[in-house]
This record gives sequence, structure tokens and C-alpha cells, in this order.
Amino acid sequence: MSLNRIVELAQKADTRLQRWRDPASRTVLLNARTPMNYAVMAPIHNAMKEDPRVKFYFMASESPERTREIYPEAPEAGHVNPRRAAIMKFDAYLAADLLWVTLPRGTRRIQMFHGVAGKYGHIYDRPDTSMRAWDRLFFINRKRLNNFIASGAIDPDSRAARLVGMPKLDCLLDGSLERDEILSSLGLDPSRKSVLYAPTWSPYSSLNAMGEELVARLTERGYSVIVKLHDRSRDPEYVHSGGVDWIARLDPVLRAGGGLLATGSDACPYMAAADLLITDHSSVGFEYLLLDRPVVRIEMPELIAKTDIHPDYVTLLTQASTTAREVSETVRAVERALSEPASQSSARKQVASELFHEPGTATRRAVRELYEVLELDQASIALGAST
Repeated sequence: MSLNRIVELAQKADTRLQRWRDPASRTVLLNARTPMNYAVMAPIHNAMKEDPRVKFYFMASESPERTREIYPEAPEAGHVNPRRAAIMKFDAYLAADLLWVTLPRGTRRIQMFHGVAGKYGHIYDRPDTSMRAWDRLFFINRKRLNNFIASGAIDPDSRAARLVGMPKLDCLLDGSLERDEILSSLGLDPSRKSVLYAPTWSPYSSLNAMGEELVARLTERGYSVIVKLHDRSRDPEYVHSGGVDWIARLDPVLRAGGGLLATGSDACPYMAAADLLITDHSSVGFEYLLLDRPVVRIEMPELIAKTDIHPDYVTLLTQASTTAREVSETVRAVERALSEPASQSSARKQVASELFHEPGTATRRAVRELYEVLELDQASIALGAST
């Protein structure tokens, strides 16, 4: 008998013993690399946290010292470090990035993914390694699912593949986020046009090339400018920030112009508050299409080349947005788009339909799948408004 088979049998025996001791109790471990990772998983946690049968734990395997920062809304009592997690028994493991940790007592592993921009395609859209070790793959759209099959990462009849959608975005469509209320809560004037600038986190991004000048020009034009930095861009020690403390650099410019630097990692409230989005190439750029509001895309050829973005995704974002290449052109594009917000509406809707499976109801499917993995009947307590 092989060692792998012995380990498998031991893990199954451990599970049976746990179920015998406490038949209705289950444990779920969330692992995140950034606060944004948790924002992707949070709708599931929020929908199920009142179910007394399910206990959630929270880990930052790569940076345990950042657990509190990465899970600001999660109960600290559930925080675990990798050493403690290695001796615990979890019924399910949930990640929104390709984070794999050793859990000797076994678990059911669920991958949710955290974006749809097609960056680093050999990892996230055309994986060059097998993904068969995951028990569930919560695909955001059929395009990625088909790409996984075409690349050989999963089998055509994979039992792990589930077309779920993106639970994080349900709030953009369920009426829970209202533009004027959000702007007022942020201290911004709802009567002014609001512009959200959400650059990606590469050193080749528009942020590094022209971000400070662009923000200054937009505030001079009287817009309420919100800058949503990627979590990685907020860390001046991280290589992809370009070595710049962007918070210190942009905050004074924004404050002086009546704008603000977003502090939350979940972009959804800021998207709902914005009349227009500016990006270079990011998942937020695609997510914003669900609101059917104008998008201005800053073309950054080196970004596209260096981050291995598949041409399909470049084409999709180009079709659904107005392209600009430098600061003055971007400002003019913003003015035109805000004066004609319905322009490109059909293209925005078409691209959104291709990239997001049944938006607005993804949390419901994800929760149902997790209960199935946990081998529990879905509790009515978990069926709140978010599902």
C-alpha cells in the first residue's frame, strides 16, 4: 500500500471520528493573501456565520503577522497561524488566490478566484499545472472554465468545476448600495460628478506613469475623485508599488481637491458611488461594467506585455470603454463620457454578461455548494438577504 493511500485512509478515519464525536459541527478555514482576497470570500462567511453548526477560522499563511489587517471584520477569536492550523481538523478550506497550505489531517479545498482581468494568464486563465487537487473550483464565468479544460488543468467532466459567479459583486445589483448615501457617508458632495480611479498594481501601471498628475488634473476640474489603490500598491516596500508611498503622495492632493483615498479593500461601495471609472487593466474595470456606467481605459502597452494579459481580455475591455493614452486625453475622455453616459451601454452589458455568471445571485450558489461540501443541510438561518 502506498504512503499516499495510507495517509488518505488515516484522514478519512479522522473525519469519521470527528463526525461521531460531534455529528453536526463543521469547521471552515479561510486563507487570504490580502484584504481583497477576504472581500471575495466575505459574502459566504457573512451568509453562514449565524449558523451555530459552522465555525469559521481565518489565516494569512504567507504573512501571519498581518492576520488582523487582512481580516478586519472577522472575529479575532477565529484567527489561527499556520502552525496551529496544521494540527487542526478542518472540513473545508476556502481561498480566493492560489494559496496551498499543508493540512496533514486533510480537508476539502475550494478555490474561488479573485478577479477576471486575465492578468498572469498562465496562472489564472490558462494554468500550466494541474488543478485537480482542488475539490471545488468556483468559476466566475464559463470562459475561464473552458480555458481550464482547454489547457488540461481539469478534465472536461471535472466534478470539481462549479459555475458560481462572483459573490462579492451581488451587492452591486441587489439595491443595498446607493450612490448618494455612500458619497455622503464618505464626506463627498453627491451633487458633484464622482470619478473613481482604480489602477492595477504593476510597476507598469498608469499609477506609476501618470497617477499623481491625473488625480491633480481631475480634482482641478471639480470632480469628486476617489482613488482605490490595489492592496499591493498601498505597501511602499512591495516591488509593485514602484517603491512609492502612494498614500502619502496622493492623500494631500485628494484632500485639497475635495476627493479621498479609499481605505476599504472591497471596491464595491466605491464603484457604486462613482459616475465613471478610470483604470488601466484591472478586475475592477470589468466589475464596474455591471453598473452600466462609463469606463475610461488608459492604454499601457508595457503593462499588457509584462503581466501576460491575454489579448481577448484587452479586446473586451477596449470594446466596453473609451481608450486614452496620456493625462490630457484621459481628462477629455472623462468629460465626453460623463456628457454621454449611455454611449457604449450595449457593449458594457455584453462584456459583463460574458464575464459574470448570473450576477446578483452568486452568493446563493456558493453557499449551497459549501453546505454540500460540509455535508450539512442548508440552514434557514444562512438564507439572509445576501444570498
